[in-house]
Amino acid sequence: MSRTSNRRDFLRRSAVAGVGLAFGPRLTAAAVPPPPAPEYAAGFAAPAIERVRIGFVGVGLQGGSHVQNLLRIPGVEIAAICDIDESRAREVASWVAAADRPAPELYTRGETDFKRLCARDDIDLVFNSTPWKWHVPVCVEAMASDKHVAVEVPAAYTVDGCWQLVEAAERNRRHCVMMENCCYGRREMMILRMVRAGLLGEILHAEGAYIHDLRAIKFSDQNEGLWRLDHSIGRNGNLYPTHGIGPLAQCLDIGRGDRFESLVSMSSNARGLKLYAERNLAPGDPRIRDYALGDMNTSLIRTANGRTIVLQHDTTSPRPYSRINLIQGTGGTVTGYPDRIYVEGRSEGHDWQQLDDYRDEFEHPLWTELERDAEGAGHGGMDYLEDYRLVECLRAGTATDMDVYDAADWSVICELSEISVAAGSRPVEFPDFTRGAWKVRRPLEA
Repeated sequence: MSRTSNRRDFLRRSAVAGVGLAFGPRLTAAAVPPPPAPEYAAGFAAPAIERVRIGFVGVGLQGGSHVQNLLRIPGVEIAAICDIDESRAREVASWVAAADRPAPELYTRGETDFKRLCARDDIDLVFNSTPWKWHVPVCVEAMASDKHVAVEVPAAYTVDGCWQLVEAAERNRRHCVMMENCCYGRREMMILRMVRAGLLGEILHAEGAYIHDLRAIKFSDQNEGLWRLDHSIGRNGNLYPTHGIGPLAQCLDIGRGDRFESLVSMSSNARGLKLYAERNLAPGDPRIRDYALGDMNTSLIRTANGRTIVLQHDTTSPRPYSRINLIQGTGGTVTGYPDRIYVEGRSEGHDWQQLDDYRDEFEHPLWTELERDAEGAGHGGMDYLEDYRLVECLRAGTATDMDVYDAADWSVICELSEISVAAGSRPVEFPDFTRGAWKVRRPLEA
């Protein structure tokens, strides 16, 4: 039996563990021992690309935003656009022409027309901003066609999908970068510099979240509303972990000196989506139904080095946006929403300080350099910075800031949380996508 089929069979059995109690105290998400870590894990860097030729697959709201950013970044050519909505593809292509660039070729013959785009020999990077179910198929096809890939979040939402990305990147020696924009937030990059400078001492604990009222978006008849609600019908866990966990993982050197070891997850009752549907939809609308997704999911993660993490997901409650973004160490604590910090020996009494008090000392140079260029870009400018850094790394031939192991480590929380919830909140072990290389990989430079 192949390793892939073994994994899938194991996950089917894991999903019912909470009912049958067929397992011991801890579930595992790795069906068979993987082979030793390949050379790729050491910090893969591909040959430099003077001009990065990009093919876009999916140019909805977020994909279109990336196109606009990349048209402002030197050394980029938008060579092709693929989307099932031909009118949207033509609209985005018109932006390229308006910028006095060669018109990109369009691929609009249906859901699998991305294969024709990937088959071209004049594309260096496939940029994947499709609905979640297409993330893995498009990425695997692109890497098999000798293209680097950038993919929106989460990169995958199953354990098997995460392994497919890792194995495809290693096998084809191509970058697979998940575009986690929150790692490029001004606050997050400043905090990473604080951690690297030792301001907070030894880091012991972190908390993150994706708390965002998406009820109106999920019930919309356009854009993400066309597919995102479907995931709430049969899935119950943390469906969108990477915004919360990504910046924390970088501060904790996950995959580069530490690793996620085990997870326990639980969900509250599911109320928000049905109540919203009853209040806002016409009687008889099929979306007035029960949903599996609990309103608040809370996952507890322990790392191999003994650090702890609280990670939450809530997209169905009337609650203001928050990613929490807390880092706690032996010398102090910093947190967001609102931004504040306490540093032993520098803060007075037991009172928080404003994070801005430390900006002159710890502002990240990328923000100092690119703040003006990033004005008007999505999510407060962080989207521009992540696009800029991806292009800069490809053109320089260096390792990217985030790699396929980060994409897998952060995305796999989706299904691990679902497995734990279904099994009565029993612990689930994380796969080691680096196959032990996390012990020797170098931390991400701030």
